[in-house]
Amino acid sequence: MPEPIAARESSAAQPDPSTTADASGRNVLVRWPDGRESRESVGCDWLAAAQAGGQSIPTGCLGGSCGACEIEVNGQVVRACVATVPASRAGVLRVELASDPYW
Repeated sequence: MPEPIAARESSAAQPDPSTTADASGRNVLVRWPDGRESRESVGCDWLAAAQAGGQSIPTGCLGGSCGACEIEVNGQVVRACVATVPASRAGVLRVELASDPYW
């Protein structure tokens, strides 16, 4: 006798939720510099996402011109005070604090 459809669907390989976006694609896993991970909403302000993830991003002007809040997101430098959490095809963003030798 054939296996019921529900049993086949539940036994099918499911993606690992820790490495992919949620089903809606509106959340993304963020890996912070200290090794912590948190799920953040796509479009959320980086400073709010960092606070929710237990992180502290230094700030200066909060207008995007001073560079004190620069972070690297998957190797790309962004200013956290004026940028938002982007979507990610892989569902994971790796964040590092950027360092400016002149700041």
